[in-house]
Amino acid sequence: MAAPRRIVLLLLLLFSVVAVVSNAEETFDVRRHLSTATRYHIAKDISENSFVPSNVPDQCKPIHLNLLARHGTRAPTKKKLKELEALATRLKVLLENVKEQKSTVVPAWLRGWKSPWTGKHKGGELISEGENELYELGIRTREKFPELFSEDYHPDIYPIKATQISRASASAVAFGMGLFSNRGNLGPGRHRAFAVTSESRASDIMLRFHDCCQNYKAFRKSQEPSVDKLKEPVLNEISQELVTRWGLNFTGQDISSLWLLCKQEAALLNTTDQACALFTPSEVSLLEWTDDLEVFILKGYGNSLNYHMGVPLLEDIIQSMEQAIKAREDGLVPGSYELARLRFAHAETLLPFSCLIGLFLDGAEFEQILREQPLQLPPKPPQKRIWRASMVAPFAGNNMLVLYSCPANKSSKYYVQVLHNERPISIPGCGNSDFCPLEVFKEKIAAPHLKHNYHALCSIESDQSEQVAPISKFWQILSWIFPADATQSQKAEL
Repeated sequence: MAAPRRIVLLLLLLFSVVAVVSNAEETFDVRRHLSTATRYHIAKDISENSFVPSNVPDQCKPIHLNLLARHGTRAPTKKKLKELEALATRLKVLLENVKEQKSTVVPAWLRGWKSPWTGKHKGGELISEGENELYELGIRTREKFPELFSEDYHPDIYPIKATQISRASASAVAFGMGLFSNRGNLGPGRHRAFAVTSESRASDIMLRFHDCCQNYKAFRKSQEPSVDKLKEPVLNEISQELVTRWGLNFTGQDISSLWLLCKQEAALLNTTDQACALFTPSEVSLLEWTDDLEVFILKGYGNSLNYHMGVPLLEDIIQSMEQAIKAREDGLVPGSYELARLRFAHAETLLPFSCLIGLFLDGAEFEQILREQPLQLPPKPPQKRIWRASMVAPFAGNNMLVLYSCPANKSSKYYVQVLHNERPISIPGCGNSDFCPLEVFKEKIAAPHLKHNYHALCSIESDQSEQVAPISKFWQILSWIFPADATQSQKAEL
């Protein structure tokens, strides 16, 4: 009887293991693994650690808030639209090649598939889901900090700034509608008008510093082929798995395009049973990791220039805090000085700024970036990593730096609390606390970066010589074609 009983127990154990694996597969939500294409309501509930926020003393009151938010969920950009159109053509060819093979099991949706955005010629605009993300964030921000948002609106009290890219300025409008809802007399929602200001794209070193920094553009262009090489083995490995699984002759490029489709479908259409279902959870994790590598190298801790070019923004934030303190100590009443500075930009702004203040690092790594030493790349799954772009910069991702006045505190009267996606977050530069004495924040976190000058970091010294050289060659060619006198005449005419 002992042997049959052992067999029964083994079978029960086997069934329980299968059930655990099955449940793990079922609970895997691909929408949590879409890197920077992750929706905000999904991302803000992702928590990879057990960080316990500080208890802010009752006597401490918020006196100023700095917000930096990424735009909300947007439509595919023009470049992505073209890639999805090319994918439709490619899938048609792949299916033609296996048309006669009856044994091939092809997902039904692939046959005759067309991009949901077929016929769309312009892209990148804020969609209704993105509007809601920012509108609701505005409402929650007012509810969380009633002391700061009880005053009547004035552009000098609540300045709102956005880049000239329409999805950022539209996000600022959606946020403002939530923040000031029921504060005006416009329409049933009692909305009110408010100002959103923008700097020219050509000179916006505060919110589009990446667009104005020539050295960064050169660095990024030089690194993109290397990033593609890093991704290549993973894409090729997964392509072989999908060839075996579905019988279609996928290439690494096909996998990249299908992963793009998965992200767009899951984030924008909430569809996870088509392109995303082609991949196993472990494959999704690997694809997410390749995206995170790219973000890390080109926009994050992979190079100090990525975040040092954000120093004008950091300077502006420190200055706004000091102005709020001066206004308070000069005895100005609330409503006569700025209470919140609200900014709306892009992943290329939020990611570097998060790096500037040392988020998503452990203590040893923070010391490394202060010494401007390169960090190791995020470890490959199944190893765990702190750096996940789905948490760092999802759609509508944000950092809030809240300045508190603590008059009864003997050691420091002013503190900065950092909230990431509305949650207090550990600051390695401040002993892993989220509630940091302002002096420590300025000395340990801001000062090491503020020694850098944006224009010195970003200007290419050889610009002038590069501009002169083609002109000199042009005159040299003219001298070959025309005699000396004729060349002088040509110069005069030109």
